[in-house]
Amino acid sequence: MTHESLLNELWQTTLRQLGGAAAIEASAREARAFLRPRAVKSATDLLRLILAYCLGGMGLRSTSAWAASAGLADLSNVALLQRLRNCGAWMEHLVGKLLGGGAVPAAGGRRIRLLDGTTVPKAGKEVRENNGLWRLHCAFDLPAERFSFIELTEEKGGERLDRTPVAKGDILIADRGFMHPDPLAHILEQGADIVVRTGWKGARWLDGDGKPFDILAALAAAGNAGVLDRPIWVARKKAPPLALRLVAFRKPPQAAEASRAKARQAAKKEGYAISGGTLAAAAWVILITSLDAIAFSSRETGELYRARWRIEMAFKRLKSIVGLSGPPGQDPEVAKTWILAHLLMTLLLEPHTSAPEISPRLAA
Repeated sequence: MTHESLLNELWQTTLRQLGGAAAIEASAREARAFLRPRAVKSATDLLRLILAYCLGGMGLRSTSAWAASAGLADLSNVALLQRLRNCGAWMEHLVGKLLGGGAVPAAGGRRIRLLDGTTVPKAGKEVRENNGLWRLHCAFDLPAERFSFIELTEEKGGERLDRTPVAKGDILIADRGFMHPDPLAHILEQGADIVVRTGWKGARWLDGDGKPFDILAALAAAGNAGVLDRPIWVARKKAPPLALRLVAFRKPPQAAEASRAKARQAAKKEGYAISGGTLAAAAWVILITSLDAIAFSSRETGELYRARWRIEMAFKRLKSIVGLSGPPGQDPEVAKTWILAHLLMTLLLEPHTSAPEISPRLAA
């Protein structure tokens, strides 16, 4: 975003997308981000200041100087810093307003929701050395091609299916990090379905009699067919097992070998001996789903999972087009405002940037 674009007709379009100047003013006052016109005359001027600093590539002093030269505001860099500290809740409200802009059901009236997360580093050498991160937990809806849920946490906020509010009939699609039985059960209790990738040791697998299920043996038996689709149960500590479907696809030879090489490299880096089971399972894409086998064949289930690639592209747009990177300072309140400003701009641009691309094969 250039500073000129904050003053031309595109800015008026931005205000309309956010409900107009009156609505912006009301939300800023409610969030106590803007209480009275002093150095900054209005909430819309404050929003321009925030976006100029967070997306304009300038520091606090430069942003203050630009605001004064543009006749936008007359405040010091220290005063601007304090404004930024106070705007996190307001920016969160504006992001939420755009996220709540109306869901579009997928074919058959069911909304497909892709769940994943991305990170940006915290500022400061010591923090980075201790893996200090800001995490964005997101849901990206199809066919609307839009984010519908975003939660910002620090590095200790893990991936969980039950972070995302769901509606009956939703189909949630997620990768390995989301394979946790209790959050999965919570989603099913809401009347939604799941398609989640898992490793061969991703859970305690059971058969219909409640006995341990050998997933590696089942994969080996399905080797010639290249596809496995059968019932499976997932044990839980304090509740009955979950009845699900195991759907697995054998990878093409080249993709399987690439996965085995990746597994060997990870084992070498971490200093442990890789197991034969891990090498065998590396040749398969293993999914757990609650979808009915008659309504959704194994092929259709695989196609649903492959759509998860769409949220990865959305994250690339967030970081390449909007330019989200680590916040420049260590103040946590300013960092939240910084990240939320980038999310706000992403949502404003979403209708213009979410063009379909060709999906890769289900091989990774």
